[in-house]
Amino acid sequence: MNVILAEHAGFCFGVKRAVDTVYGELAGGTDIYTYGPIIHNEEVVADLEAQGVSVISGMDELAARAASAKTAGRVPGKVIIRAHGVERGVCEAIEALGYEIIDATCPFVLKIHRLVERYSREGCRIVIVGNAEHPEVRGIRSWSYSGEAAVINSREAAEAFTAGAGEKVCIVSQTTFNYNKFQELVEIIKKKGYDIIVLNTICNATEERQTEAKAIAGEADVMIVIGGKNSSNTQKLFEICRNECKNTYYIQTVKDLDPAVFRSVDNVGITAGASTPNKIIEEVQKNVRNEL
Repeated sequence: MNVILAEHAGFCFGVKRAVDTVYGELAGGTDIYTYGPIIHNEEVVADLEAQGVSVISGMDELAARAASAKTAGRVPGKVIIRAHGVERGVCEAIEALGYEIIDATCPFVLKIHRLVERYSREGCRIVIVGNAEHPEVRGIRSWSYSGEAAVINSREAAEAFTAGAGEKVCIVSQTTFNYNKFQELVEIIKKKGYDIIVLNTICNATEERQTEAKAIAGEADVMIVIGGKNSSNTQKLFEICRNECKNTYYIQTVKDLDPAVFRSVDNVGITAGASTPNKIIEEVQKNVRNEL
């Protein structure tokens, strides 16, 4: 019986940077807020909340807290921008309320903001391959200056996409999108004959993680994918692994493991999303080995 743990499992650079930023501010003696969950992992967010960090859902809540702080003669505190980033203008609006901004946006996401800004100012129609409801994509979309950016995540959406006559098209991607699916959707748009600039902005760590997970799942009798239920990159890993191994299970913590799935198996593979702490991965790995 063999347990294979993916080498590229757990925190990526951007997530680690964001989480470390919040923990580094805990001893500062001021109110600490994150604009949305700092990452998509409920265990991490809950631990930070237990230490006094408040998750803010929007500007109205920040404005109310700022007004209350000023009435009490206190400074409003610090707002940490999540790893996924925010829409254009949000940081300036937060600072106008009197908060100190600490930007923990992943540098790879910030790079996409700059690319979208640049190419949209040059007149390109921006196409984002990703999930329109994801906070990272909402932020990227806001940096388009040449009309509203299109967001596609399916063959149907790619086939339905149209650009104006003579309009250049610039395609970028959500950093955690499925690499193979990105290529597939780009090919569909290319066949329409538009003048296209393709910028593969999927994070290298995402590509490595997905390639490795696919290989492990292809040899596993049971595949375990660990991550928060709202984690886009973990959901993509689950889809990739399930295509290779029908016995693929998506869990958040060791509590979600069903010992029955390990009966009469020879190989168990384990991978985890970019926002999954090492502690949780280690607990799952230890539990699986004990079951085997």
